Amino acid sequence: MKCTPKPIFDMPAALRKALGGGEKSDTFAKAMVLKGKAFRDVPGRKTSQVELLGKSYFIKQHFGVGWSEIIKNIISLKKPILGAMTEVDAIHKVTSLGIATTQVVAYGQRGCNPANIQSFLLTEDLGDITSLEELCVTWKENPPDARYKRHLVIAVAKLARNIHEHGVNHRDFYLCHLCLHNKASNLQLYLIDLHRALIHEKPSNKANMKDIAALYFSAMDTVLAAKDYLRFKRYYQPQDEQFWQQVAHRAKALNAKFNSKKFQKKLQSERDRLKP
Repeated sequence: MKCTPKPIFDMPAALRKALGGGEKSDTFAKAMVLKGKAFRDVPGRKTSQVELLGKSYFIKQHFGVGWSEIIKNIISLKKPILGAMTEVDAIHKVTSLGIATTQVVAYGQRGCNPANIQSFLLTEDLGDITSLEELCVTWKENPPDARYKRHLVIAVAKLARNIHEHGVNHRDFYLCHLCLHNKASNLQLYLIDLHRALIHEKPSNKANMKDIAALYFSAMDTVLAAKDYLRFKRYYQPQDEQFWQQVAHRAKALNAKFNSKKFQKKLQSERDRLKP
């Protein structure tokens, strides 16, 4: 029997008109070939900054993950991420938890074969933001105010606790995906890049540990002191010593992988693809 799933599509009329699409299928096709300033370009997925109607947006276009990626995930007992709808659902979920993130403007998905599903997600440009990764780099030469750093550590811990208590795991929970708005009058954290996020019916201790390990790994090269890590632990949530031992072990393994020649070569290859 031929599979004919109903396409998913949602886009404001003004943007549909700006893209020059008539039928939804026409607009979907135009969104999938929309070009702009590329920020990430990997097999099966591309993220670009585009301008429509005089306003800046980010579009993530998913072109299909392929059967090899699906099989690899299944063998590893991981849920394959097939397209943009994973991030659409995650954005709606974290927004409902009171966490600031990029806002969904439009999205679409079509296809039947899981390996070849095509989809896109258009989100608002958050504007003048700085990731915590970028911020912490400046701390080496210009140490932050102790009170400010304390408030920031607590804010990150509370955000992590919030998503984990509600069954949400980012799965790329690095400092680069936590941002501050440079023009905000108060400390406002944004959680971005939710394309791999998973929502569990109940909190997963193992998945939570992996998220915290990723965060710890990304903070290893910062000027955070032992008391900062202890403060994070206190405000994240009480955990047994085994949890934190697993976090430390996994973070060290991630650090070794990141600094390996093979991984650095892969990163350089991606950077070269993005060069004009």
